[in-house]
Amino acid sequence: MCRSIKTLRPPALPEEATEEEIRAAALQYVRKVSGFRAPAAHNREAFDRAVEAIAAATADLLDGLEVRGAVAQRAG
Repeated sequence: MCRSIKTLRPPALPEEATEEEIRAAALQYVRKVSGFRAPAAHNREAFDRAVEAIAAATADLLDGLEVRGAVAQRAG
């Protein structure tokens, strides 16, 4: 879909993804899907809500994944 969104789970990212990395990926996704790099003022609220919802869903996904063969287990 969007090649600029990097993989946020081990082994691509050996340590846990930061909130900043998760939000950046969510922002890239919303930009791609909406077609807006920066939305107009009348679309800003919906755009920002989508970024926050996708960031939360991404964090939930990463917290729930089990990566077999990972050196350290994630705390959760």
